[in-house]
Amino acid sequence: ASAGLAQVSLLDRLSGTIPEALRAAAAAQPGGVDAQLAVADLDVAGGHLDDAFSRLLDLFVTLDQPGKDAVRERLLSYFEIAGAEDPRVAAARKKLTSLLY
Repeated sequence: ASAGLAQVSLLDRLSGTIPEALRAAAAAQPGGVDAQLAVADLDVAGGHLDDAFSRLLDLFVTLDQPGKDAVRERLLSYFEIAGAEDPRVAAARKKLTSLLY
């Protein structure tokens, strides 16, 4: 159920967006949390989990606490969508844990 809710939230965030515009905004704002989260959503929706995980984990170390919280929450929702058995989730979860502590 939580994976389904995470997927619905993802689709809701992407509803009415223009992928090219989201990617351009992210390129123009490499440290912008909202812009990077939006492109990570595109990556997940397109099945490019590694890209989304890398994008957000690389960004994580540069952020203040509210930004880190937003990225962590989004990553956790992606982990739900992909499922715990996905090896990409295990690797990203390990990296996130090392960045948190």
